[in-house]
Amino acid sequence: MKRSVIIKVIGKVQNVGFRFYAHKTAKTLNINGFVSNKVDGTVYIEAEGEEKDIEQFIDWCRIGPSWARVDNVQIQDSVVCGYNDFIIN
Repeated sequence: MKRSVIIKVIGKVQNVGFRFYAHKTAKTLNINGFVSNKVDGTVYIEAEGEEKDIEQFIDWCRIGPSWARVDNVQIQDSVVCGYNDFIIN
């Protein structure tokens, strides 16, 4: 069953390759959507995929790449939009 989530990652998550590695991880897990930096220093992600894959992706977001420091991850369920790919904005 498809699940769609909005993920807000808080901490030292910009200028550490977070979007690049989120993209790579999403592709590996067959997740579609996008990732972008926000002006408040957070990373914003909309992700869609199978429940188990979304859970793995969320687990990855709680850690991020080795240069990041994730302080908090906020998850909000969303309506499936039907994204066809995962892109970096």
